[in-house]
Amino acid sequence: MSSIKKVTVTKVNDAEGAAATFDVLAVEEPLEIRLAYTLNGEPKTQNVSVTMRTPGNDAELAAGFLFTEGIVKNAGEIADVDYCFIACAENKENVIQVKLREGVVPDLKNTERNFYTTSSCGVCGKGSIDAIRTVGNFISQADDITIYSDLLYKLPQILREQQAVFEETGGLHASALFNLDGELLLLHEDVGRHNALDKLVGAALQQGLLPLNKHILLLSGRASFELVQKAVMAGIRIIAAVGAPSSLAVELAAEFDITLAGFLRNRRFNIYTAVRRILTPIHETSN
Repeated sequence: MSSIKKVTVTKVNDAEGAAATFDVLAVEEPLEIRLAYTLNGEPKTQNVSVTMRTPGNDAELAAGFLFTEGIVKNAGEIADVDYCFIACAENKENVIQVKLREGVVPDLKNTERNFYTTSSCGVCGKGSIDAIRTVGNFISQADDITIYSDLLYKLPQILREQQAVFEETGGLHASALFNLDGELLLLHEDVGRHNALDKLVGAALQQGLLPLNKHILLLSGRASFELVQKAVMAGIRIIAAVGAPSSLAVELAAEFDITLAGFLRNRRFNIYTAVRRILTPIHETSN
């Protein structure tokens, strides 16, 4: 399934009036994530989420979602991820099933109901900060990392150069993972900012990169509570966002000692929490 779609539009401007032309849009389609496992000798299948996403990297999205929600603890618990081909009018790949290994029982206490996620609101039914602390594997992971502010300045441009679909549509969010030298390691896009990060975490999970406590997460838009929560689960210690953080995102970052920077653009940014990890030049002021 393609991640972009060409449509006919009428473009209007003051100098030339109206004209028929084409535009390219980011595709948005629902994805149902199902979980298959065995409980007391009986096979179980459960729908754990329906999310609106941009098609592509659906296996990473499903794995990342299950991990960041605390439903699975590591990649070793997952036996297989594959599409369920169900009869529908358009025959789209919009149902994916994650099969757990024999003997693995998922932690579903925070997902007692099916939850529906739109591309803008993020995952509904989040647990409290205490619940995040309970299920996070890498929360107490020690780190001694620092980076220079000059390194952060370079990251947005690297992200934009690599955002292929965004350049065509202007309609996608991106999450990018860098090492401490500013090298881009992973990049995922989606119409939903939380999906983009789940795809990234899912890819890192499958590649055995977790915990990500020696890396930098760059967000193409704003930093919300849900994105910081997912970063906590992956062990990320430095988050930089091109846009603004929400008040709850800042509270959560402070609670878990994550360095959170926002408004990263035009060689400027604000540091909201854990300032010690970003080294800035000292400018002398004259009297």
